[in-house]
Amino acid sequence: LDTVVEDCVNSVGVDLNTASVPLLARVSGLSQTVAKSVVRWRDANGAFTCRADLLKVTGLGAKTFEQSAGFLRLHASSNPLDMTGVHPETYPVVEKIIAHTGKPVAELMGRAEMLKTLRPELFANDKFGVITVKDILAELEKPGRDPRPDFKVARFNDGVEDIKDLVEGMTLEGTVSNVAAFGAFVDIGVHQDGLVHVSQLANKFVTDAREVVKTGDIVKVRVTEIDVARKRIGLTMKLDAAPARRDAPRDNKFEGAARGVRLPPVVQGSAMASAFAKLQSLKK
Repeated sequence: LDTVVEDCVNSVGVDLNTASVPLLARVSGLSQTVAKSVVRWRDANGAFTCRADLLKVTGLGAKTFEQSAGFLRLHASSNPLDMTGVHPETYPVVEKIIAHTGKPVAELMGRAEMLKTLRPELFANDKFGVITVKDILAELEKPGRDPRPDFKVARFNDGVEDIKDLVEGMTLEGTVSNVAAFGAFVDIGVHQDGLVHVSQLANKFVTDAREVVKTGDIVKVRVTEIDVARKRIGLTMKLDAAPARRDAPRDNKFEGAARGVRLPPVVQGSAMASAFAKLQSLKK
């Protein structure tokens, strides 16, 4: 877990002037002791004005600076590159790009159409190869970008807050909370997850629900069955299929049998109940 957290922190970057000791300690090259020294220096001297100020911190030498500087961001620095993921030791490469284009760095940043016309090999050398130059150009295209995708959440229906508010045929948006081979459980905002049986996931034969959905997916579902007493909700993702008539004989919605085919007594019960039973057995 520690490794995953550190990878995430280093991928996103850390604001040097606002980060706490625990967060700074997750930055590559910074120990808990050095992180405390950084915060003490900041408290005593005010905000860092450039990445080079880090070298003034007691206990933070050239090697630590080399390891950590590229993951630290300064949004109010005198050098625009300090707000990007471009490492200070590669700033000379950016200076070559500036000289080649005749544009100051502030005018280069965010100018994807211009940067894409540049040939990386023109700025590579024995120390910084073509791959490094490509990374620098990509960072200049989207300076300070957050690599994390937008966090999307399901939009629950207004007024639908309890299982008693549900009506068969109602279409809702929800978040997949758990997936097993037999189906997917979906949070639709009523404090009780509904079940989309594997047979109701798609308009094709599906052997395992995990082939179609995964935990965290935002999905559209329609309510097909409600059992308030046992707190069970049946859902379908086949939104284009006509809902069953309420006054028609109720077929088993979750079994794959054709209409008119009588199932053996052992499987005649609701597949939704069977699926919930399977879930309970998995929890034991």
